[in-house]
Parts: sequence; C-alpha cells; structure tokens
Amino acid sequence: MSAASTAESADFRGPLDITRAATMALDAESTVIGWSPAAAELLGYGPSDALGRPLTAFLSVRPAGGTLPAEASGAAGPGPGPPSLVGNEIHVARTRDGRELLVATATCPLPGGAGVSGPGTPDRILVAAEVEALLHWESRIALLQGLATQSPVGLAIYDTDLRLSWSNTAYEREMGQPLAAFRGKRAEELYGAGSFVTPGYPHTLAGVMRQVLDTGEPVLDLHFRGQPPSDPGRDHLWSCAYYRLEDAHGHALGVCEDAFDITDRYRVQERLTLLVEAGRRIGTVLDVATTAEEIAEVAVEDFAATVRVDVTRAAVTGETAAVGSPADMSLLRVAERSAPGSGTPDPGLPADGPTETGRRETGPAGSGATGSGPTATATVRGPAGPGGPGSPGGPDSPDSPRQPYPPVDYPPGSPQNRSLSSGGLVLDEGTLVIPLRTGGGILGLVTFDRGAGPDVSGRTLGPDRATTFDNGEVALADELAARAAVCIDNARRYTRERTASLALQRQLLPHHLPPRSAVETAYRYLPADDVTGVGGDWFDVIPLSGTRVGLVVGDVVGHGLQAAATMGRLRTSVRAFAQLDMAPDELLTRLDDLVGQPAEDRPDARGGSVETYDVTTGATCLYAVYDPVSRRCVMARAGHLPPAIVGPGGEVSFPDLPAGPPLGLGGLPFESMEIDLPVGSLLALFTDGLVEARDHDIGRGLDTLGRVLGDRSASLEELCDRAVSELVPGGTSADDTALLLVRTRALDADRVADWELTAEPVSVGRARELATGQLEAWGLEELAFATQLVVSELVTNAVRYAGGPLGLRLIRDRTLVCEVADTGHTSPHLRHSEADDEGGRGLFIVAQLVQRWGTRYTPTGKTIWTEQALPPAGAG
Repeated sequence: MSAASTAESADFRGPLDITRAATMALDAESTVIGWSPAAAELLGYGPSDALGRPLTAFLSVRPAGGTLPAEASGAAGPGPGPPSLVGNEIHVARTRDGRELLVATATCPLPGGAGVSGPGTPDRILVAAEVEALLHWESRIALLQGLATQSPVGLAIYDTDLRLSWSNTAYEREMGQPLAAFRGKRAEELYGAGSFVTPGYPHTLAGVMRQVLDTGEPVLDLHFRGQPPSDPGRDHLWSCAYYRLEDAHGHALGVCEDAFDITDRYRVQERLTLLVEAGRRIGTVLDVATTAEEIAEVAVEDFAATVRVDVTRAAVTGETAAVGSPADMSLLRVAERSAPGSGTPDPGLPADGPTETGRRETGPAGSGATGSGPTATATVRGPAGPGGPGSPGGPDSPDSPRQPYPPVDYPPGSPQNRSLSSGGLVLDEGTLVIPLRTGGGILGLVTFDRGAGPDVSGRTLGPDRATTFDNGEVALADELAARAAVCIDNARRYTRERTASLALQRQLLPHHLPPRSAVETAYRYLPADDVTGVGGDWFDVIPLSGTRVGLVVGDVVGHGLQAAATMGRLRTSVRAFAQLDMAPDELLTRLDDLVGQPAEDRPDARGGSVETYDVTTGATCLYAVYDPVSRRCVMARAGHLPPAIVGPGGEVSFPDLPAGPPLGLGGLPFESMEIDLPVGSLLALFTDGLVEARDHDIGRGLDTLGRVLGDRSASLEELCDRAVSELVPGGTSADDTALLLVRTRALDADRVADWELTAEPVSVGRARELATGQLEAWGLEELAFATQLVVSELVTNAVRYAGGPLGLRLIRDRTLVCEVADTGHTSPHLRHSEADDEGGRGLFIVAQLVQRWGTRYTPTGKTIWTEQALPPAGAG
C-alpha cells in the first residue's frame, strides 16, 4: 500500500461531509442554484449545465425499474435502507453518460426557513455521496466505536510526556474506575510494581514508550507482568504493542498502547510446559527416592510452594503395592522440597521429630535452615532394595543410627488421612493431596501445598495464586501424580527384581574363599550390568580329597538374570562332578554332555515349549586341580582362555593348553595338561572381559595382565586391584569380568607319610603299626584307635578284592587324611547289613568314624580316602 492510499484510508471525514460530498444549493422550489466541484465529479455535469435546473433532473426517488437495488433496500426490515443509512434519503442519480448511481443524501436548511425566500434565493443545502462509500465509512466508524467500547484489548494513548490522555472501556475495566479518575497520570503511577519480562527491552513502561517515541519503531508482543488496580495482589501477564502517533505533518503526538491480558493462556502454557518438563525429568533412574525427589523438584516452585512425597514401606523395599485401609499402610517421608519462606506445618511428622535431624541435608542441625540458592530443599535420600528400610541392618533396623526415611503418621481428619481412606484426591483450601495409585494399589501420597511466600522474583504471590488450586491445576497435579506413580512403580518392580537378582548372585558365587593349605587366593568380580549387579561369569575354589583343590572359572553367554541362573546351574554341576574326584578332562566331558542334551529333555522345558535362545550352549570353562603334595597342577579348558602362570622369579607365561570346544557344541574331545608349579607360583584364572575391550585386542590385554602380575612384591589383593584398574578403567566393561588369583603352597614333608605294601594279609597288621607310629610322632594318639580301624578295613578290602602293590598315605593337614591305594577299579559301596549277614559292616563302621570318605580313580587303579577331624590340641 502506498503512502497516498494509506493517508486516504486514514481520512475519517464522512462521505457526506460538506468538504468532500457532492454539494448542491437549492432554493425553495428545489431549483439548483449552486453546484460544487465534487457534484460535477460525481454526476458529470458542470455548473453551467446544472444551475437553474430542477433537482429532479439529477435525482429521482425511484430508479427506472421501480425498485431499489438489493444493497440499498437490504434486509433490515421497514425503512428506507440498511440500518447504517437510517436518517439519510436514498435516491437514484443519473449521470451525464446515462449511468444510474445509488446515492445517499442529507439536507441542511439555511436560516430564514422554507417559503420565506423567493426563487433564486438559497433555501437549503443538499449533500450527496454514493451509498457504497457511505457504507464503507460507516464500517470504519463502527470499528473505531468497537475499539473504544467493545474491544477486549486495552487501548491507551500517552502524550509525549508519557501521561495518559485517553483509554478505551477495556482499559477502564482493568483500572476499575472511569477515565476521568486517572487521566493525566504517568504509566509508573498506574503499574508501578510491574515490569517487562521479555528479554532485550527496557523493563519499565516508561523506558519502552520512550524508546518508541524516540525511534518511531513499533514493538510487538512484549510481555508485561504486574498487578492491575482492579485485581490487587494477583499477578497478571499482558501481551503489549506500542507504536508512535503522528499528526498530518509527521510530528509525534504520543504513544498508543495495545495490551491484551494473556494470564489464562500463559497459565495453560505454563501447565503444558510443566507437563513436558515432568516427562523429561521424572523417572530418569529406576530409584524410588530419586523419582520422588524429581517430582518435588519439578513442582516447586512453579506449581506449589511445598511438595511432600510419602511412599509406602512396601514400595521402597520393592514389595507389592499396599491395598487396604490406612492402618495397613506404613508411609515413609521419601522427599520434600519447599520454596524459600514458604515452610508450612507438617501434620505427618512431629515438630520435634526427625524433621530437622533426620531429613535435612543442608543447614546446621536443628536450625531449620534449608540451604541457600533460589530454592531450599529438605530432601530425604537413602538406598532402595537391600539394606533399605525394613531390611536387616537397614535404616529402620534397631541398630541403625539414622533413619533417612522417617515414618509419617497423619492424624484422622487430615487431608492425607482422608485421601488414604477414600483412595482419591483431596483438596482442602491450599493443600492438595493425591494418592500414587497403580494396579489397584496405593504406593503413597503426594501433597502439594501453597503457602504464603515470595515467588522467584521476590514478590509475594496473591492469595488466590498462593493458596488455592483451580480445576485446571487440580487436573495438572493429578497428571503429575499419575506419571510419578508409574515411575515409582517401575522403580519398585526394579528394586524387587534387583533384590532377587542380588540374592541369587550371592547364592551362586562364593561369599568368601576360606583359607586353604594348598593355595592362597584373591578374586575380583565385575558384572557388565552394573545396574542389576548380575552377570554370567563365575569362578570357584573347590576343596578336594588329599588336600588338593579344584580351581574353576567360566563364562556364560549374555548378561543379567538368565545368564546368572545358567551360571548357577553350571557351577553346581561342576561342584558335583568335582566331588567325584574326576580328572579335569573327564569333568568337562560330563559337563559338555549335560549342556548338550536335547532341549526338550532338559528339566526347564515345559509343555514342549523350548526357549529360542539358550545361554548355556557356548559357555566356556577352565578347570584345574592342584596337589600341594606333588606340587603338580592338571588343567583342561572348554573354549576358555588359558591361565597365566607366574613363576617364583616373576617370569610370566601362558601355557599352550589344548583348547577344547565351548560347552554344548561337542565334536572334539577335551585334553588335560599337567604342569609342575614350584612353591610360590602364581596362577591367574580370568574371563575374556578382563583382557578384551573395544579399544584393544586380547593380545594387548594379556600383555598388560602379565606385566601387572609380574610384580612379586605385591600381595594378591594389590595385584587384583591393579589388574582391574588398568584393564577395566572405571570399573565397568562391555562384558562380565572375573579374576581369580592363586598362589601355590606345598605341604611340608613331615606332614605327609606314605608307604608301599604288598597285597598280602600280613600287610593289614603292618599298616596298623605304621599308622599308629606316625600318629604318635604327630602327637595324635587320640585318633589312633579310630585310625587303626579305618586302616584295617581299607587295607583288608584292598587285599581281598583288588591287587597289589598297595599304598598307604597319611596327611596331617586341617584334618587327618588316610588314603589306601590299590590297582582295582571297583569302588566299594556302603550298605546296611542284615542281622544274619556275616560281612558288609566294615565300611559302614568306617563311615561312622570319619567325617568324609570317598573314592578317587587314578590311571593305575583307585584310592579310598577318609578324613577325620583333628583334636583341638592337634589342630594346626
């Protein structure tokens, strides 16, 4: 639009204004005696053609067709035309070129009155304009009238001194008084406490309007926060526009302000933003306490002055959500947050209870201080799951010095008690209580409280904003609580699963490795799933007969609970096979057969439904047996990495142990290797998670491990820590990690006695004599009688049912070990003899005299062994 057309459209003179309209001077006989240029322009007749002619030569009451056009007659009912033309006469004008124009006319009589003047004497003035132009002007006038009286947008005009000179009705309603009461006041006098919150502009009304006056640049959609005189104590938000007013010569007359109250829209936007923020910040971790803190952090202080989150004890410990009366629900204060200066009484905690001592994280004890900063918190934190409230040794146990989750007890009639009783939300003045519900049970309560206190800018909120909740805010709080309940329930379920997983893990892995005469041990276990703490790698140290020890390490495919359960089955199987004194290669063969059996034959296959993913197949294992008497180690592996061996001098080697296939694959036999281990040798069994990572291959990891283990001056615990810190920085890796370090020992020669006997009956007495003499040398005379019976029975059976030569060995360790070796391959079986049987009672008597007994097969035959407890004086 050009400047000329803009100026023309801004001309609010009416079409019937005498300075613009077609003007005619008429005498008493309606003869034209005056003709304006505008009339000549409208009708095409010049003054010479029009003067002296009757008015009817130019205007007629009806057109040639006899009816008015539709736009003139309109549908407004009776009358000469549309409502906007009432008071004006409608005529049809004929132009010089024969066209017909619909015009509106108005008549103004001249002084003297009709009939007083004669022909040729001016009697009245008639002005005419096209009906279309008049209707257009009427609409603009209606627009101005609407802006002044009906528009919801507040309009105000300030002069160059920034004093209010005019305002419309909407502005008067905001002020709560008529214009005359505040005309001439400055903007600061009207909204002195308000300020603009839109960045990049002056904060005061005077500053913004002065900028517009000086630059002439209009500004749009500036947000102004303040309290209108008609609604004191309550903050409103307006969207404002400012532009300079100028006269026809471009001189500034003042500034016009357009202001629209967007408080309701802004609050709706705030609620939507709060919901978005809640979705982003609530439930970031699977922890009940953290989730409770997150909802408090989100709601304070944009929504409430104080938020308290109480969770049932069952939810904290991972149990099922509480269902029943309030008496069945034990609530714990898990989180609380308050805005500065808005602390309100807590009906659930006594005034002298753990409010200040058990819950506050900041501020001096007992001072009530809640920290510094924009918001102060009184947050309750503590572990969930094992060791949490209610568990032995947890925060609520009698021997716990502190309760991070203080119990709350709401009195009858309180909003919280009523909410628990009804299971629904309760709104009590400025307190809104919403239950955390899920699956038909109650997980806790969220209390939103609006206490009187300043907002983030330091201003005190009004009563309605500070202490009440409208319907929209109640719905918002209900949505926040629903989201929090889902997240808390997820955290509860996770806590329950993690508790079960940790319990399973503790049952499947060794709690501790008891001291052994054969070896000194240390270990580290790092699951890849550091959240659940459960993995598929495993290790074990198994005591065997003859003071030997079985060493095992394995790796199950995958992580988590299923891998841990599979690991437990394998570990149990290895222990069972090891107690049979199987050689390492035979043990792995039996284990491979167990893993490789058809899925439908396994005990865990139900109703013919077989799991599509089996973490057992493909598991790896390394099994070694160390004998401290011979100082030899026999080992075999099933797809596992070979161990690292560090000699007494610090030399590191990785023996070329025959590599069998992983368990369950079959096809190839397992082979054992026997290695001499001098006293003080270090044997390291580990899984690939220790030496393999994304940033380096296994070779580099093995080199690093060898370098760490080569330090002979460090203890096993120190070596474990160094190996983990260098190979698994940060304590986590993509795979589970297990490391078992074993330093070998040897039994002194004076603790072992062995003899070779012939397979003759006379050897039985000789064996008794040798055993008795050795026990006397060891100071174990108390065991002589029982040992004589054991030796007599075992040697007698060897002479009668096996062949020679026979071997007798006594080992004085933590127990007294008695072994009889022969060349037979048939193991004796314990049985209960009948009353009339002549034999079969000897082995039964032996079993009653010893702690344990068993059979160990060797390449040349078998060995029957027994263990007896040492008397207190001889233990050591």
